[in-house]
Amino acid sequence: MADYEVIDANDLEGPRAWAHVMYGLHALSAIGGLLTSATIVGSFITGWPSIIAVVINFATRSRVAGSWLESHWRWQLRTFWFAVLWMLVAVAMFVTVIGIPFAWALVAGTGLWVLYRVGRGWLVLLDRKGLPA
Repeated sequence: MADYEVIDANDLEGPRAWAHVMYGLHALSAIGGLLTSATIVGSFITGWPSIIAVVINFATRSRVAGSWLESHWRWQLRTFWFAVLWMLVAVAMFVTVIGIPFAWALVAGTGLWVLYRVGRGWLVLLDRKGLPA
């Protein structure tokens, strides 16, 4: 028989550590965009570290339901999926010649937004606080 770990609802140190891991993975992908020829947002949504972070997020979010850490799980998922959405919009803009400059501006703006969201979320987590809804 397998022994299962019973988690006290007041003990959030394990899930808090997972939040740090996920922010670190997202940051690693974003920094990859800064240091390589890829865009920040392109590296963020297609890089293995971010994809692994999203999988961890979905696999562990039931453990933080109802706690202040739930806001960090939501923040990270929204950052990832909205980045995907804005990149799809940018790809659609590339279809027209007139839209190409706007698409590049959208890609750059989304990249800065991703850096902000990862940085702000991680700093708030370090303060052991929740994020706004």
